[in-house]
Amino acid sequence: MNSIKEFMNRNIRQYGMIFALIVIVMFFGIATGGKLIWPRNVSMLVRQNAYVLILAIGMMFCILTGGNIDLSVGSLVALVSAMSGLMATTIGIPSWLAIIFGLVTGLLAGLWQGFWIAYVKVPPFITTLAGMLVFRGVNNIILNGQTLPLSGLYVVIGTGSVPDIAPNTIPDFLRIGDLLQLQNKPEFLNATMFIVGLVLSIIYVLFTIFNRKSKIARGYEVASLKSVVIKVISFFIVINIFSYWLAMDDGLPIMLILVAILFAVYTFIATKTIPGRHIYAMGGNIKAAELSGVNTKKMMFLVYSNMGLLAAVAGIVTAGRLMASSPNVGANFEMDAIGSCFIGGASAYGGVGTIWGAVVGAFIMGVMNNGMSIIGLNVFLQSVVKGMVVLLAVAFDMYSKSKSRLG
Repeated sequence: MNSIKEFMNRNIRQYGMIFALIVIVMFFGIATGGKLIWPRNVSMLVRQNAYVLILAIGMMFCILTGGNIDLSVGSLVALVSAMSGLMATTIGIPSWLAIIFGLVTGLLAGLWQGFWIAYVKVPPFITTLAGMLVFRGVNNIILNGQTLPLSGLYVVIGTGSVPDIAPNTIPDFLRIGDLLQLQNKPEFLNATMFIVGLVLSIIYVLFTIFNRKSKIARGYEVASLKSVVIKVISFFIVINIFSYWLAMDDGLPIMLILVAILFAVYTFIATKTIPGRHIYAMGGNIKAAELSGVNTKKMMFLVYSNMGLLAAVAGIVTAGRLMASSPNVGANFEMDAIGSCFIGGASAYGGVGTIWGAVVGAFIMGVMNNGMSIIGLNVFLQSVVKGMVVLLAVAFDMYSKSKSRLG
């Protein structure tokens, strides 16, 4: 019990959100009669909320710089979707080239906003509010109220899965669909997803062990061995359960691979690079960061340029899932991304937060959206619930900060 208490005390912000996610999944699992955890629904949950995961990663960097946000990402998702759809459908260029064009559009929009924020000193709230209006307006001008159907590579990205490398190879004792009384249960498990989950969980265990040994060798303080064992076992189980559930459906979604790559890249940037350290320093105290030699203008420019690029990625993913460019796409996407970051432990003042926390927060938002939709909760009440959850998450951050100061 002491090890568990120590583990929670050292990681209350991050792992408290994981505990909240588990509780929310259990609640909606019971409330929906098990529909929430059907393999098909879990697979769809990943695809439907990929945009939140992608946007939350970029939004976390914005918040880290000092509690700043980007209100334009939903409109930019719509603009990228419209521009890319226009190129692919109306003009008729290949899908891969239209996708590149869409990504460049998002990057240019991010560069534009980054310039105004970093070098003209227009506050991020005002700049991105203007961007929200401009991008949505341009999107509506391009589409003129029409929906452009998409196909080819868009559909592969949005709805596709990795082919099974060894079909019908999973032994019978691992097929527990009948035991769990799952509806639409498959006859066979997807071996690719099953193997990928097992390999990733083993890699995670080895990485944790070697990372701890490396810190001990360099004289860093580390958590107790018992708390590390609890963490490793817990994550090993969660990874394999999640991969097993996906294996009972279509297997490994291409969207999940994209999100995993972005998660790994941006976690490395945030924790292992000089720009990542500079972003955290800006959020801690921007004046002190400037005096320490941090080029704060450059960092703000890069952060919002990056947000534009990730919004473009989310736009392509969303267009692929919907198989169309729609004038109404992206509505309230920015709120989901911002909420995910604060729910995942980001500080309203900046300087505190992790990419991992943003991802957990995005899953919490996704499970709530999906669960409330399944039980048929009024859409207006859904907004009330999500708003209260975000408010409580920020209130918890304020409380924990005041408590630490008093302590």
